[in-house]
Amino acid sequence: MTDFSDKYSVLRDFFGHRAFREGQEPVIDALLSGRDALAVMPTGAGKSMCYQIPALMLDGITVVVSPLISLMKDQVNALIQSGVRAAYLNSSLTPAQYEAAIANASRGMYKMIYVAPERLCTASFRNLARQVKISMVAVDEAHCVSQWGQDFRPHYLRIHEFLEQLPYRPTVGAFTATATDQVRQDIVRLLALRDPFCVTTGFDRANLYFGVVHAKDKYTETKAIVRENEGSCGIIYCATRKAVEEVSEKLTADGIPCTRYHAGLSPEERKQNQDDFIYDRVNLIAATNAFGMGIDKSNVSFVIHYNMPKNIENYYQEAGRAGRDGNDAKCILLYSGRDMQTNRFLIENSNENPDLDDETLEKIRERDLYKLRRMSDYCNTSGCLRQFILDYFGEKRKCSCQNCSNCSGETELTDITIEAQKILSCVYRLHQRNLRFGAVVVSGILKGSGSQRVKQFGLDTLSTFGIMKDETNTKIRTIIRFLEAEGYLTEGEHSTLMLTRKSAEVLMQKNTVMMRLPKKGRTKRSETAINKEQILGFDKTLFERLRKLRARLAGDAGLPAYTVFNDASLREMCVMMPLTQSAFAEIPGVGKVKQERYGRYFTTEIQKYLREHPEKKNFKPEALGESGSLTDIIKNGAESLQGTDSELSLTQLSDDILTQLGISADKKPLKEAIQSWLINENYLTEKIENGQKKLAATILSEEAGIVEREKLSSINRAYTAVLFPKTAQEFVFENLGEILGS
Repeated sequence: MTDFSDKYSVLRDFFGHRAFREGQEPVIDALLSGRDALAVMPTGAGKSMCYQIPALMLDGITVVVSPLISLMKDQVNALIQSGVRAAYLNSSLTPAQYEAAIANASRGMYKMIYVAPERLCTASFRNLARQVKISMVAVDEAHCVSQWGQDFRPHYLRIHEFLEQLPYRPTVGAFTATATDQVRQDIVRLLALRDPFCVTTGFDRANLYFGVVHAKDKYTETKAIVRENEGSCGIIYCATRKAVEEVSEKLTADGIPCTRYHAGLSPEERKQNQDDFIYDRVNLIAATNAFGMGIDKSNVSFVIHYNMPKNIENYYQEAGRAGRDGNDAKCILLYSGRDMQTNRFLIENSNENPDLDDETLEKIRERDLYKLRRMSDYCNTSGCLRQFILDYFGEKRKCSCQNCSNCSGETELTDITIEAQKILSCVYRLHQRNLRFGAVVVSGILKGSGSQRVKQFGLDTLSTFGIMKDETNTKIRTIIRFLEAEGYLTEGEHSTLMLTRKSAEVLMQKNTVMMRLPKKGRTKRSETAINKEQILGFDKTLFERLRKLRARLAGDAGLPAYTVFNDASLREMCVMMPLTQSAFAEIPGVGKVKQERYGRYFTTEIQKYLREHPEKKNFKPEALGESGSLTDIIKNGAESLQGTDSELSLTQLSDDILTQLGISADKKPLKEAIQSWLINENYLTEKIENGQKKLAATILSEEAGIVEREKLSSINRAYTAVLFPKTAQEFVFENLGEILGS
């Protein structure tokens, strides 16, 4: 029987996990103590569990405010499968269904009710709120409350109004994956959070590969990526309905089944196509950004952006729909200069917020144009793409992730100093004549164009006219965009090009300009990170059998397959091969209800498989191939590891080791091995602080270079952290052989 006073029991029995992820436990503790909370956690980090576990432990009902019908259905289906009584209230219900759900809620049949924000202030829901005890209100996708966020929804502003109308104020939790500092401040202010516990666990999704391709032929590139990932689930995001239609039709004609989703389709077709994708009847969907918010499909292996989104928030949210199960996934953005023009048109002609005054609308347009330029900068940067994203969200740290197209060898640094000087000189010559033009005219001058605009203004008399006639317009404009991204050029009014102080470094001081360009002769996207399937070495034949079993069970229940078990749980079954109910209960993601409901089916299938393949009974989860086990890979690569000048936590140090070695794997076992060895050797110790185990320094820590530092949390509370400067990092590297066993 579950102990509802123990969060660990709830975690284990309902959700099938033995330990909390980073950031979850303190948020849960805050909400259980009656304190408001704001949690910014990346997609796949377990935000929903931060309010679902308190909801089960608190008296009364938890109301979850959620923006989309698909999101609510996903969450409620998953909860019911885990044995949680939950329901949703939205426009997809008939009047009779809605009234039945309200009646059931008033009788206390549910622990959690998901509700659309526009339903909060209806008469029927207000009456329900007066009849029942609402212990907590959880606001999912909380960035929607801010007009400076990427998905502003005016109805979210009514959440505070709803809270004020309650006879007492419940605890409020706000949750989002993408929020800049300004948006986080708006969330606290507009939801009137009281002394909230705030946690930002970081924005990094280490399992995602980020790539930018400057594609001459986007469809050909898209088809190549899909072919490389044949058999995997993928989403192709397009900026327009027309592009969605073209991509889906071409792929299907080329023998690659692809469904479609956009607002121009009938509601019936949208629902059918979305269900076909979610229920694994089709692996590929082309869609506008109307698709996917909150879709918790865990086995999406790649996301292609056929067009550049309007801002990094949208891009990161949409790309983040890949790899939600923690497995390696790809996020590829296909870029062309035309994307800037399309997005600029959409921003300048947007009427998304008709209730706002003209002054506010103009400020929002200015903000959106600034964000568009930053999105373009991402597509043209020569640095690490992951670091660019993290910097944008305020997570300042140096990294070379070896898991993006700029870090992994697909591109190479190329000296473009001469080309840069020619472009900047052209802009300078225009300024001398008090003329300003955008990239199209400037590239035309450099190319030696005979266009009417060039002749009209006498631009063919400039000294820079035709000095890049041997280059393509595409290459010239690509370099112009790069110079903008790197701060050598900036945009003035009407997208005209202007010099900056940094321009003088190239024109006057002759500084070198390096740009990342595709490697010559590159035929296929390189893969540097070791695939997690290779590391786990699970039995793929058994995996396919368990997938078919899962599909059958899900189909019988009318559910998406991943709500039964996600792929990560199936892989664990293939590694551990549980033959009994007790062994099955140890699989991550298997709670009590799922064990009782599905355990006999999966253990029977595994038993049957082992009878057919007796040689598999002694299967061990080792890495496949010639490289040896994961432990051997780390030990063999220890000599190549280099310390950084930053002071790292033990978690960051473990992550850095895997990153430097180009390994994509769970860092937890490595962290535990290092921690255990340091404690056993008395370089660290553990102490109890506020009921939790904490690492602390010992008299020998200085010998290893390990230090303790006083730090301030996001709520200005002091705490002591054990950190590893460069000398301590190198100490660990030197002892990895002993740490991991000789």
